[in-house]
Amino acid sequence: MKKLLLPLLALLGCTYADAQRIKGSDTVLPLTQALSEMYMNEHPSASVTVTGGGSGVGISALMEGTTDLAMASRRIKFSEKMKMKQAKHQPEEVVVAYDALAVIVNPENPVNRLTREQLEGIFRGKITNWKEVGGEDAKIVVYSRETSSGTYEFFKESVLHNKNYMSSILSMPATGAIIQSVRQTKGAIGYVGLAYLNPYVKAVAVSYDGGKKFVTPSIESAIRKEYPVVRPLYYYYDKANEKAVQPFLEYLDTPQAREKTLDLGFIPR
Repeated sequence: MKKLLLPLLALLGCTYADAQRIKGSDTVLPLTQALSEMYMNEHPSASVTVTGGGSGVGISALMEGTTDLAMASRRIKFSEKMKMKQAKHQPEEVVVAYDALAVIVNPENPVNRLTREQLEGIFRGKITNWKEVGGEDAKIVVYSRETSSGTYEFFKESVLHNKNYMSSILSMPATGAIIQSVRQTKGAIGYVGLAYLNPYVKAVAVSYDGGKKFVTPSIESAIRKEYPVVRPLYYYYDKANEKAVQPFLEYLDTPQAREKTLDLGFIPR
């Protein structure tokens, strides 16, 4: 199996169009890794490098010309777009797939559901004990992605209604770190993309109507538009580089790519 490496083009003897550098969102990372492996298997001359680091990191790399595609779990900011235009670059946006954002707790936590208002209270530091939301008398330990993460931005917008996170929140550099921290800490809470769920953490049902209806995150509930915390995931590229990235972007719509997208816990575009 080909590794996700970017050898020197001269050594490979391939053209620029055969090589792709993709960088950014940790949420989009597992999907892009899987699709790039499939793409390289079907296109033997292609070489694709995929690395994470967060949406902001990917978009910065696009500005600097050190990536061909920037993965993002949020839309490009106006300030980022202006910086690119000032540098004579035109950012183009492509929706890769859709993702349900799951709120997770430790499996030993008896709390199974939370309203948006309760989540806002927890992540803003207004609710600090699990007994305040029907749980045990225990301190709530709150984990979040760091500020460069698109997931951080989306959660702030959708769940906190653009209010600030608590100042003492524990910021994690990657989604995997949140999974590990919640797994190891009984009183912990965090949020991750649906594709990252595993048996070592528990997703809670969420209500956006004041507690009338709670919905558990899943592919099915997201497709039916019942689960409220769903977002598009993006690739960004420089318009001048469109010809080079187009073959891989077109591959996203193939039947095998759409099937893999569903298998990994994402919703095809």
